[in-house]
Order: sequence, then structure tokens, then C-alpha cells
Amino acid sequence: MSDPNSGSTARRTGSGRVRRAVVLGGGMAGMLAAAALADRVDEVVVVDRDRMPAGAGSRKGLPQARHAHLLMAGGARAVETLLPGTTDRWIAAGARRIAIPTGLVVLGPHGWFPRRPETHFMMACTRDLLDLVVREQVLARPGITLREGTEAVGLTGGAGRVTGVRVRDTGADAAETIEAGLVVDACGRGSRAARLLGELGLPAVREETVDAGLVYATRIFRAPAGSENFPLVTVQADARARVPGRGATLVPIEGGRWLVTASGTRGGEPAREAEAFEPFLRTLRHPLIADLIAGAEPLTDVYLTRSTVNRRRYFERLPVWPEGFVVLGDALAQFNPVYGQGMSVAAQSAVVLRDLIGEREPAAPGLARSVQRSVARVAGGAWDLATGEDINYPGAIGPRPPVAARLLRGYFMRLMRTSTVNPTVLRHLMAVMTLSAPMTDLVRPQVVLGVLRGPGRAARTGPTITPDELALCGPDTP
Repeated sequence: MSDPNSGSTARRTGSGRVRRAVVLGGGMAGMLAAAALADRVDEVVVVDRDRMPAGAGSRKGLPQARHAHLLMAGGARAVETLLPGTTDRWIAAGARRIAIPTGLVVLGPHGWFPRRPETHFMMACTRDLLDLVVREQVLARPGITLREGTEAVGLTGGAGRVTGVRVRDTGADAAETIEAGLVVDACGRGSRAARLLGELGLPAVREETVDAGLVYATRIFRAPAGSENFPLVTVQADARARVPGRGATLVPIEGGRWLVTASGTRGGEPAREAEAFEPFLRTLRHPLIADLIAGAEPLTDVYLTRSTVNRRRYFERLPVWPEGFVVLGDALAQFNPVYGQGMSVAAQSAVVLRDLIGEREPAAPGLARSVQRSVARVAGGAWDLATGEDINYPGAIGPRPPVAARLLRGYFMRLMRTSTVNPTVLRHLMAVMTLSAPMTDLVRPQVVLGVLRGPGRAARTGPTITPDELALCGPDTP
């Protein structure tokens, strides 16, 4: 493998392949982007500011990893196409494959969702474990190297083409250049792509934010014996109530543990103090999660995060776009984590990257712009789902949706209510929520007909958890 600091390897070889690509960011989005590029370039250099943990440990650049992270079916399938066998590796390491909706106990805005036979699934474990398994597989591939403790400080080239990246080791003063035929920014929430492009002479990138003021508080508990098949439990907020939205999710994770993430929007935020954690859970629309953990042994303190804003950067709308540069993952669009969409969007974007460079050479004219527009479309549906809900909470900051969007919300609310009793509508809703189908799936004739007819009867008023599942938590559990 050639020296990744050499300035001579960005040129194309006799076979027409770009010899080097650089991926900025070593998280989920960055590693999957590296996997997508591995078969189309001779060398992929992944650059990250952090030093990666040896195992499934935390790192400074991903503080949100402590909270609930769910990889939806659409994202898991995308990972499998890039790294076959990953799902089995996650499960072998302790992750749970949870059937949807069979393995869910969910109180939605309109009532408890039924636990019907599986149509989709999600992976449940810590974010650290998800990242570790992917990172190990990617770095085991020939031609992919990781430069840890290194940050990108600038791009080289100009407004017409990016030719590489200037990097600097953490704590060092001098920067060096890594030339590349393709640079992918997957730096996540801390991405400086818009500024770096501005330094090359490109115009400002339009940015949109929707902020419900959501705060996350997470604590891990020891799961009761015999709970290996325990369902994922969620009590959702109801934006129609016009009060601060409060919710929580209990996720079975590896090591016989439960990870519980509580959340509250502006004016209804959870606190950092451990003694306030269970009382907060008892203020939700139903106290089920508080009851489940009442006798459980806490294994950690409470971790608090306030960085939950939805932010989208419209790179695809720039009048010009440099060849050899792509932005994806949270660097392009970051979502309120409560919807569990970020990793799945990143995985599907990496598949788009792989497929498009499989059709053309990585340095082909117009390819980078085609990729940028395509990954923006991947992020668009998830963005509409997340922001369309968040903007309705009291005190939410962001642009109000247009009239057409408000009308569509009325249809979506009726669809959500109908899905609590109509299996066809529920199946299509779960397909969209797990990013297994596009938003247009919700306007298929059979779905529209079901929504127009309405639910016909009330949703179940009590939790769908079984007596046997409750009994695992102790005789005093209601």
C-alpha cells in the first residue's frame, strides 16, 4: 500500500481507477462509506480526530452514543449489502434482533400498537457495539487504513474540483496534505464541510434547523433473569396535547442489561440527578417503564444530552459543486435521535455511493454532484418525518410547515390512529418508519382506503405487555 501522506497517488492508474479516496470521519457513516469505496479505489484512508477504543467503548467525538440507538430494518439491510454477515456478528456479540411489531410494546399518540406477526425488524444494542462490529470488518479489508487522532483542517483544489485534504495530528501545529481523487465528508454533527467549501470559493450552503428543545437522559440497569426475549418498550409523547412532549424507551442491550432513555421537549426536560430519573418516568402518559425498572439495579449514573436539534444542509442546491467531493451522514442531515433514523440513512447513503461509483469511475465528471443529489433524496423522507412532528411541540424553533404539509399531517395523524387497529395500514406504516419503504408507501390505494374508513373502533387502552413478561420484573410489578 502506498504512503497515505504522499502527494502523488491521487492520479488515475492505467486501469482508470482512482488510486486513493479519503473519508473524513470514522463513525458508522464513515466506515460504511469506506466499505462502499473499497472495491472501486486502490486505497481508502479514513481520518478521525478520536483514538478508537479497543472494544465497544465510548469515544469523545460521539457523546450521544450513550443514549438509545436503534438500527432499523432498512438500515440493517443496507449494512448487509456492504458488509455481508454483519447482522450475525452483531447478534453473536450480544445484540438483539427485535421483530416488528411482535417484539414492541409501544404507546403511540393514539393508543397502544398491537403486537402482530413480524413484518420488519430492528437491531437493539449499544451504539458502541454497532460501531465496533462495523469498524472491525471495514478495517480488516485490504486497502483501508485508519488515521486516528487526526483532524481535517482544509480541502485542497478549488471550486471546480477537490484534490485532497489538509490534515493535522491532534496537538500538532503543522498540517500535511493527503491528495485524493475523492474526498467524502462523514464527520457527523461536527462537520465543517460548509466552511471548508466556502474557503474554496463556493457560495454559502443553505441550512435549516428544527429544534424542539429535546433533552435526553439515559441510565442502564441490570435486566431481570430470564428476560433474554423481553420486548422493546416505548411510551411516546403526543404532540397534539400542546404540552411539552415527554417520552421514554427501554431497550434490551448486550450483557443482560436494559438501557432506558427518557426525553422531554422544551419546558418538560428530564434532570441529570439519579433520584429524579424514575419520578420523571412516572410523569409520562403511562408509568409502565417506571414500573419495570422500579426494582432493577442501576449500573450507571444518568447521562444527559441536549444536542438533539434536527439540522439539514442543502449542499445539493449549490449552483456549482466540486468534482471529487461528497457529504453524507449527519454532516448532511442530522435528526432528533428519538426517531432512530440517522444510522439507517447513513447506511442507505453509503449504498447509493457504492452503486453510483459502480456505474462510473470515481473521478468521472458530474459523478460527485449526482451522488450528492441522490443522498439528499435518501435523507429527505426521514427529514420530513422528524421535523413534521418536532415542530408541533410548544416552544419548537424552526420554519412552520406550509399549508400543504399541514393538510398532509392531518392525513398522517388519521393514519397513525387507524394503524392501531388496521393490520394493513400498520404494515405499511412500519415499512416507512423502519426506512424499508419510501413515504409514498403511505398513499398506496389500500392504505388510503383504510385511512378513509378510519379505525372503526378504539385502540387498546392498556399496555400490550404480557403477564409473563411483567412477572419477570417481580411480583409487585403492576
